[in-house]
Amino acid sequence: MRDRYDVMSNPLAWENIGKLIMRFAIPAIISMLVGALYNIVDQIFIGRSVGMLGNAATNVSFPLTTISTAIALLIGVGSASNFNLELGRGNQEKAGFIAGNGISLLFISGLILSIIVRIFLEPLIRMFGATDEVFSYAMTYTGITSLGIPFLIFSTGGSTLVRADGSPTYAMLSVILGAVTNVVLDYLFIFRFHMGMAGAAWATVIGQVVSSLMVVRYFFRFKTLKLTKRFLKIKGTYTIAIVSLGLASFFNQLAMTLVQITMNNTLTHYGAMSRFGSEIPLASVGIISKVNIVFMAFVIGTAIGCQPINGFNYGAKNYARVKKTYKTAVIMTSTIATTAFLLFQVFPRQIIGIFGQGSPEYFEFATRYMRIFMLLTFVNGIQPVTSSFFTSIGKATKGTILSLTRQIIFLLPLIIIFPRFFGVEGVMYAGPIADGAAALASLLLIGLEFRNMRDEEILEVSHKTD
Repeated sequence: MRDRYDVMSNPLAWENIGKLIMRFAIPAIISMLVGALYNIVDQIFIGRSVGMLGNAATNVSFPLTTISTAIALLIGVGSASNFNLELGRGNQEKAGFIAGNGISLLFISGLILSIIVRIFLEPLIRMFGATDEVFSYAMTYTGITSLGIPFLIFSTGGSTLVRADGSPTYAMLSVILGAVTNVVLDYLFIFRFHMGMAGAAWATVIGQVVSSLMVVRYFFRFKTLKLTKRFLKIKGTYTIAIVSLGLASFFNQLAMTLVQITMNNTLTHYGAMSRFGSEIPLASVGIISKVNIVFMAFVIGTAIGCQPINGFNYGAKNYARVKKTYKTAVIMTSTIATTAFLLFQVFPRQIIGIFGQGSPEYFEFATRYMRIFMLLTFVNGIQPVTSSFFTSIGKATKGTILSLTRQIIFLLPLIIIFPRFFGVEGVMYAGPIADGAAALASLLLIGLEFRNMRDEEILEVSHKTD
């Protein structure tokens, strides 16, 4: 195998930026949207069959999904970023070891997490905020979906490698096939076979298995190079490289998990002191979190779509293309975010109604929560795109710091402090403040990074002149 890779043979080096972003981002966005169906379809079907307590139960189990996704992105994004950087530098052999180590790590980590969850299932459900009324529903749902954790991690992380290899459409199709399987089985298991929470859970697991099989199939026909057994042997050097560039995505997802757990417990605690009770806030935030996932699918999908373009061109020191890719992505995501903001402010009652019926108090709380918590949605495209940008160009520290800004540095303290003064509604006001602060931090760091690139370009020109 040749060790040097012809950089200019790759369209990432010369094709129109707008076309490249669309080619990689659209399949990534569709993949994210379809992936969101795993939770949203369950929420809708459960809300219309089991009711509000069933919706609350899926919200309680949601932290396990974000933990699994965090591990998948730690390895998947870390592998994909390193893979594209090494290709951009012309190191095909090293890129092969990065991809192979990523595949092995995804498989092993999924098995380990599933075993841990099975052993500590009951205390985990309690820790995630389950009330006595919700507990049995959450145990049924999470007990079954925990079996699908290895498949969720492998398919999610593996899809990023498929995209990095230049096959975003195949990555999209693997997610779509799994999601369609999930939707069809949801309907059959819940409404035809009357399996309730268990039916929704088994539909999710089977859909994840289908997506994983699609990813495995692709790895046997990798385009850039042939993945042989020797690439699969885990080595410390490659593992460290993968983890370092995957930490930003990992911490971002892990932060979401910590915030979700804290929010669940905060809402049940302060909700019990209000006229709404514990279950209404718990069910409301679960639904609004799922709606937010749909919006963020467009944002994160765009950021993921830009990753190969940024990584490859930064490795090739083509900084003009790197900067243009970032600016185009921010314009795209800000347009999407503004559209989402208008929908959340104008049609909150209609959006919440999709997930089933409830009491007047339920709709009152959920509508108010959506309008206030999502008040600065229009700036929410900046932070994810910027964090992903730094990861894709190998600046792991900056990517990690940015990934923690909204969730850990700003939002988490606020959802703990504000309810002490404003009661259960204090959680609502924490959202827009955290969104605005995270966007400002992102703009500050990207401004400094663009200045560094400009200085490197000037230095490069001076060296050529000399």
